[in-house]
Amino acid sequence: MDALRTLLETQQLFTLFLTVALGYLVGEISIKGVSLGAGAVLFVGLAIGGFAPKAAPPALLGTLGLLLFLYGIGIQYGDQFFKGLTSIEGLKANAAAVLGVVIGGLVSVALVPLFGVKLEEALGMFAGAGTSTASLQAAMAAMKSDGPTVGYSVAYPVGVAGPILFLYALSALLKPNIARPPPKLVETAEIALRNPAFIGVTLAEFAARMPSGLGIAAVRRDHHNRPPADDLVLAADDVLLATATDPAVLREATSMSGELQPGRMASHREDLDYARVFASSRGVVGRMLRDIRFPEGVVCTIAHVRRGDADLMPNPELVLEFGDRVGVLVNRAHLKPIRALFGDSIKGTAELNFISIGAGAALGLLVGAIPLTIPGVGKLALGLAALLLTALVLGRVRRFGPFVWTMPLSANLVLRNFGLTIFLAQVGITSGPKFFATVGVTGVSFLLYGVAILLALVVVTALVCLWIFRLPFDMTVGVISGATGNPAILAFANRVAPTDRPDVGYAMIFPSMTIVKILFVQVAVLLTGG
Repeated sequence: MDALRTLLETQQLFTLFLTVALGYLVGEISIKGVSLGAGAVLFVGLAIGGFAPKAAPPALLGTLGLLLFLYGIGIQYGDQFFKGLTSIEGLKANAAAVLGVVIGGLVSVALVPLFGVKLEEALGMFAGAGTSTASLQAAMAAMKSDGPTVGYSVAYPVGVAGPILFLYALSALLKPNIARPPPKLVETAEIALRNPAFIGVTLAEFAARMPSGLGIAAVRRDHHNRPPADDLVLAADDVLLATATDPAVLREATSMSGELQPGRMASHREDLDYARVFASSRGVVGRMLRDIRFPEGVVCTIAHVRRGDADLMPNPELVLEFGDRVGVLVNRAHLKPIRALFGDSIKGTAELNFISIGAGAALGLLVGAIPLTIPGVGKLALGLAALLLTALVLGRVRRFGPFVWTMPLSANLVLRNFGLTIFLAQVGITSGPKFFATVGVTGVSFLLYGVAILLALVVVTALVCLWIFRLPFDMTVGVISGATGNPAILAFANRVAPTDRPDVGYAMIFPSMTIVKILFVQVAVLLTGG
């Protein structure tokens, strides 16, 4: 055992990655559908740190990991976050979550005078109950101690399993009738124009009078398929290739304008053929569809955009992202320049622009170093909260001049999950000795305190969402998931409410609640003189 301890303490990088591997192995263990996931890395780190007290890697390594995690979150959710701040539903959701988080934080601070808990441990329990590694780091920095890790590690399992049990009980109590929506796939219909009311009008006028959500991808006239043009005057027997993600829209458009004649366009591809290309070129990524310029002499129509598992209609305002699969109608002779324009590289969709990452992270750290004076509180530096705010802004802007701030989704997930893992491993190994010296005496009581903090957070958030703001149930479970933070909770919310609203609610809430938790910890330390 002494030889193993010596190995771990002298080979710190080996210890770090061993902790990561064992942590994910433990994190995959599922008990009644509940698992710790990446959070298990912290507990393995605590065990290794307790066994080998001198095995801790440098603290800067953990800070770097957390930086990558927060930056990736901000870049991915920037657009949804700011949309949430400007919509009535988003403002209500954020208000409910802020109230829940602040009440939970106040419960944690109240433990200090009521039960003699140290402030650093109370703030650690607040971070653990909210599964917020960012606020754990803020508490450690504000207290200049690794003491918050003790409370965090005890309360973290409660923060993962507790919200899942709460959502299960809430669903059983309310019994919401939520049907799983069909996947959004683009459907097509070939409509022969028969209604005299639409003969002689321009295609733009025709589209304006059709149901919302209908697109026209091509027009067949005189035995030739041609791209749509707003100023094209429609004639009798023109065949329109209509597209929509809702089959009911296609049926309504057909009944209004003509009759279905399938095969008249699809069987003739000498003029226009269908191809799907990957958006991987910086010439198109980050740009609206209306701003994309096709090569000289190339006539092309964008029929749809597939992002993740959903098809998106080609709205002129739609901004392309790395990895989007774009369905185009183009003459086969022009397919090569179209592929060159979009990039069409699977490899390209996983590449990172390290210039943008470096510049964006540096800007966020610079903003975070600026001290702010808050009346009645004192000077406060936002630290990594400013990095997250900066990343959210850049994720909203998407590109500026030569800088493309967005990342491919797959690369973003790898970058931020790797960063989070490194942070949890470093913090766990560093805090192991102190954890085992404390938890043997206070473990059970800390567990109960963590339950109290969590219940204050989720119950207040749920009550305000459902009974004050009257938000839909599926949106509410997304808000609760974002307020608590762990992705495992969101995964369970998607099973309870199988729509896209839990994801939308999570995206609108998670970044802002991360910032609120960080600020609460910093303000609590300043106000209490901790």
